[in-house]
Amino acid sequence: MPIEITMPRLSDTMEEGTLVKWRVKQGDEVASGDHLADVETDKATMELQAFDDGRVAVLAVAEGDTVPVGSVILMLAEEGESLEDAAGAVTGASGDATESAAASGSGGESGGGAVAVAAPPTTGTGSTAAAGASSGGRQRVSPVARKIAEEHGVDLSGIVGSGPDGRVIKRDVLAVVEGGASAAASATPTAVSAKPQAAAVPSAPVAGVGLEAKTISLSGMRKTIARRLVESKTTVPHFQVTVSINMDPLLELRKTLNTQLEAQGVKLSVNDFITRATALSCVSHPVANSSWAGDTIIQHGTVNVGIAVSLPQERGGGLVVPVIRDAQSKGLRQISEETKRLASKARETGLTPEEMGDGTITLSNLGMFGVDQFTAIINPPQAVILAVGGAIEKPVVRDGKIVIGREMCVTLSGDHRTIDGAQGAEYLGTFKRLLENPAALLI
Repeated sequence: MPIEITMPRLSDTMEEGTLVKWRVKQGDEVASGDHLADVETDKATMELQAFDDGRVAVLAVAEGDTVPVGSVILMLAEEGESLEDAAGAVTGASGDATESAAASGSGGESGGGAVAVAAPPTTGTGSTAAAGASSGGRQRVSPVARKIAEEHGVDLSGIVGSGPDGRVIKRDVLAVVEGGASAAASATPTAVSAKPQAAAVPSAPVAGVGLEAKTISLSGMRKTIARRLVESKTTVPHFQVTVSINMDPLLELRKTLNTQLEAQGVKLSVNDFITRATALSCVSHPVANSSWAGDTIIQHGTVNVGIAVSLPQERGGGLVVPVIRDAQSKGLRQISEETKRLASKARETGLTPEEMGDGTITLSNLGMFGVDQFTAIINPPQAVILAVGGAIEKPVVRDGKIVIGREMCVTLSGDHRTIDGAQGAEYLGTFKRLLENPAALLI
């Protein structure tokens, strides 16, 4: 009997998930614990693992498609069961969500267009796209294509799809949206027709630069980020305090320590020192390690430092915030190991909700990108986020003389309901002293 694998509920708020990338294809043997796919929730991109052994018969969702929790996304054939029987079962059981098409698991449109459904091979000469589209008197449209069409008022009935069995996919709708119906026609022998659309306004030519107009659907994570940022900026009364820090002593200490630790394969980053200073400063100023709770303020008994990590575009972009728990009680080496592990996991396979939960203060460091100074938006219900710029070499005054030194600007954004401006300044004063006297961070 075939084994159904459905879109799992990977977080308490998850209602739907996006299939970011398949890690298997039709015919693959899989065992319990194998990595089947990358799934994006409203909070993170995570691994979908197998809980049964079997052979991949059907990939029922295309890369880029968003489906409700509980929808069938993959069917495994048990030992001794044919792929054809398993594919037939999923088609009959799941209807539109798993329409079979003669395509392999790797044949889907990049970014989520054609449904990558593996079906039993058919005989004969095959049908045209138009015949497939009208099969059963019903037009086949991928969820992503339907969503884009609704957003732009495109009449789907006039489009003949270029996907498997004539399915209307993302590129077909985008071709109409962008006024490029001829481009869509070149992708399929059947011409694409639609209601007249407003012609795209050409942009002024720029020598040496090729730009492409496109409509980008929001991922679940990007929607969540947008919602939370708007919520923060419109409901949290932000204030900012900035301090400039002499980084020469810390950079010299880091160089010495890394030379001594090189044989052990340890390399401390500047951010490791900053993370420890963030946590120790919270011990001295617990108001910065607080959360707004409506009619109360919660001061936390441990410092859980969230570190903003940007994700590559192939994982949907955006950012996630892994958390270093109990950071006030961890040394530089342990902070370094945990930060590297979590950042690598975030970019490669995705973090669990537990690895991103319970943060009490957040650290955002854009200095590595050459940014001198910036301000960050608070991550509610936390009271404080620190925006860290780069250690910039510049003329500075040391002991009454102008010399070349390295200075770093750090800006604290605070929730004025929880922390006052003077308290934010006091916190930054302690933070500055720790970084300018970095030996204190080794204790």
